[in-house]
Amino acid sequence: MRFLNYLLFSIFLISSISYSQEDTATDFKVEYEKFTLSNGLEVILHEDHSDPIVAVATMMHVGSNREKPGKTGFAHFFEHMSFNDSENVPVGANRKMIPEWGGSRNGGTWSDGTVYYEVVPKDAFEKILWIDSDRFGYMINTVTEAALEREKQVVKNEKRQRVDNAPYGYTDEIIRKNLYPKGHPYNWTVIGQLPDLQAATIDDVKEFYNKYYGASNASLVIAGDIDIQETKKLVEKWFGEIPSGPEVGTLEPKPVSLSESKLFYFEDSFAKLPELRMVFPTVEDYNKDMYALQILGQLLSGSKKSPLYQTVVEEAKLAPNVSTYQSSSELAGEFIIRIRANSNIDLDSVKVAVEQGFNIFEKEGFGDKELKRIKAELETNLYQRVSTVLNKAFQLVQDNEFKGDPGYITQTARLTNAVSREDVMRVYNKYIKNKNFISTSVVPKGQVELSLTGSSEAEVWIEEVKQDVASEEVEQGEEAVYEKTASKYDRSEPEFGDLPLFEAPEVWTASLANGMEIYGIENREVPLIQFDITIPGGQMLDPEGKAGVASLLSDLMMEGTATKTPAELEEAIGLLGASIRTYSSNEDFHITGTSLSKNFDATMKLVQEILLEPRWDAAEFNRLKSALQTSLKGREADPSSIASLAMFKLLYGSENNFGIPGSGTLETTAKIRIEDLQEYYKKLAPTDASFHIVGAISEAQVKSTLETLAAAWKTKAVSIPEFPIEAPSKAGTLYFIDFPDAKQSVLLIGKLALSATDENANKLAFANEILGGGSSGRLFQTLRIGKGYTYGAYSGISENLEVSPFYITSSVRANATLPSLKIIEEMVDTYSENFGEEEMELTKNKLLKENTRAFESLEAKLGILRDISKYDRPSSFIKDKQEELLEMTLEDFKEVINNYMQEEELIYVVVGDKATQMEEVKKFGKEVIELDIYGNQL
Repeated sequence: MRFLNYLLFSIFLISSISYSQEDTATDFKVEYEKFTLSNGLEVILHEDHSDPIVAVATMMHVGSNREKPGKTGFAHFFEHMSFNDSENVPVGANRKMIPEWGGSRNGGTWSDGTVYYEVVPKDAFEKILWIDSDRFGYMINTVTEAALEREKQVVKNEKRQRVDNAPYGYTDEIIRKNLYPKGHPYNWTVIGQLPDLQAATIDDVKEFYNKYYGASNASLVIAGDIDIQETKKLVEKWFGEIPSGPEVGTLEPKPVSLSESKLFYFEDSFAKLPELRMVFPTVEDYNKDMYALQILGQLLSGSKKSPLYQTVVEEAKLAPNVSTYQSSSELAGEFIIRIRANSNIDLDSVKVAVEQGFNIFEKEGFGDKELKRIKAELETNLYQRVSTVLNKAFQLVQDNEFKGDPGYITQTARLTNAVSREDVMRVYNKYIKNKNFISTSVVPKGQVELSLTGSSEAEVWIEEVKQDVASEEVEQGEEAVYEKTASKYDRSEPEFGDLPLFEAPEVWTASLANGMEIYGIENREVPLIQFDITIPGGQMLDPEGKAGVASLLSDLMMEGTATKTPAELEEAIGLLGASIRTYSSNEDFHITGTSLSKNFDATMKLVQEILLEPRWDAAEFNRLKSALQTSLKGREADPSSIASLAMFKLLYGSENNFGIPGSGTLETTAKIRIEDLQEYYKKLAPTDASFHIVGAISEAQVKSTLETLAAAWKTKAVSIPEFPIEAPSKAGTLYFIDFPDAKQSVLLIGKLALSATDENANKLAFANEILGGGSSGRLFQTLRIGKGYTYGAYSGISENLEVSPFYITSSVRANATLPSLKIIEEMVDTYSENFGEEEMELTKNKLLKENTRAFESLEAKLGILRDISKYDRPSSFIKDKQEELLEMTLEDFKEVINNYMQEEELIYVVVGDKATQMEEVKKFGKEVIELDIYGNQL
């Protein structure tokens, strides 16, 4: 899958810095300047002065498609290795220092490439060039045996978390092995096989680096608040001496074909629902047919009128939804049909329904209106991806490296817009109709009879986790001894630039005649607006014993109006290029959406219709209730969800709505009737509601548009009940939940702390930063970097009006469960005494600088408005929060830690394999109580 799809889950993306209200998607141009260094590195610069931040993205043209059988997973592994040490940067700086500067950083590897990226406040711009260039050109001499072994454990933990411990995690491996023949670069997964990884040597690492990490095999994009001429000089200084490297040959497209369909089944120990995938081989990225195939995917299942939705969901009621989409990579492509069916559904019946949908599509085709709707939605999607400098950098760097043209997205927009009905039917007939495919039937353990008839058992490699942690113990080890690479420049750490001043956006407020308050921020970087109506109540207004009513109502409200069927409403929204959704949280009910600013009036008319003229369609209610129960059944396969459900039940008790998931449980949702939703609907009142809006629209336009809604919506508010907190948990207790055969144990540790309105709420958030605030936190640095026990470890504070938890979370390899618990226990127990002046200054510097990038996107700005209205904060609250942080003394930090982060007050929830871990956790020294997957004591 191409990188932008892989990372952003988007099928369409564009970059620009200018527009007019009359512009269409194809009018946009990418503004950039490109030049090439003497070593072959291609550099693209993009100026965007809207925020004092800079994004840097370096893309290496090497992914898993350059590997060989027996050495799979190496491109991804090397990405991990690259974040360790380099010649001129202190050990561990890449993962630790960048967050401390107020920045963020990460990397990604996919079949065709590897990308490294950072976003930092403007003052750290040259520091990022220093770190990024040193990782690129000066890291290989620093690789040690200890670093190699430590990173192997981290990658193993990543695979366990994302593949081995996840339902349907092996599906990609099954498809790749059988769609692509042996020797094809896509025959193996990106993460590879663990035995290959375990066998990797330092010589392998050096060979890979020397072959693929030359400057001529990469593109560098710098986007943001920069000066072009000054940046050119800095790029020459920091990147100009990196060796060009050997010429890396071009890989030509290598599409595959199937002489027959191949059907496979796999019994998944974790899956609770049967899932069918059908994969048809298609075309590579940038192939002209790709754009028609993308639209075909939308036409087949992307709306309520689409044929597969009709046959699978509406008529046969076999699944909650259907997904069809095109996935193109550098060498080949796939058209994928994915259906996770309802419990106990025979997948043969699902396949029959798919074929019926194909027949309808072939006979009836589709109209101009459907094509227009999809293109309108793509136009809005286009603008949504313009609002951050990082996304601009991603698009520029990918199109340069894989197409040789940073501005190719303009052509992509034209090609997409030019797709005709004939194009869509042509690619359907060429790649899908009566064509061979790979199918996977992934079914719950013991339910092979649900698989497609004629399926063969799929072969996958499953790791056997060793019981003793010592067999995989790692350590920091000594630093490498080497002769530093000569340079004509001083490659020591540069100084910070001028401190960027964070300016909170100007907030305007108004009131409507019906009592609803309006909060707005005008921002005209893109021709979009985002809005949100927040109505207090949410799950707190669910009737007793029927948790899930508010959530189910939010789903039903999008299923048509009094004058529009569900399909007609969906089409009306789509033709505007808008999106509208309703959802419920613990304390609020939301109606939120996005639209082109030119279509705001028309979008709000639909919002008013959704809000005030519900359809109350009994058939849709029954379908949604069935889909919800399917989702709740699927949740039983997710160890993180199991841990969360148990934790909240233990902290709040079953009499408090916070102790029950907002979507309800199988027990509570079974009791819900449509009349319950109708009674709840009467409580949606404007009196205490707030309307939030951000984007390219004026205060006067917003108020004018909302007058009609204010006149029509006059429901009287109801009081929101208060619930007692009767926690059944006991501080200092460990609660264990069996998840048989788990390769990892999920750890969720916490206690109730305070409400977001508490005077100490900000202080507690500040005090947590050193412990678990991202990759620079002690939890991450110790459990992942130091020990290799996990892929990540964090702590935080939930934010609600209700008293909310302080929590610690991680997923650790199974045989490291006990050592991890001991490390966390000691770290929290000694946190106050180990928090000194250095930690205080580091916290202040990090959090203050984070604000320069924290509110860049429209969604982030909308979050500012939500905070102001919900928690009754002044419009200056961000500035006030900064001043509160600056005024904190070391004694203040220690007092907050001692009051809210005491280890003996924590409860521990562990979800893992009882057979191997129960006796281990008993050695932890705390009382152990076993729960079932619903949080009930056994």
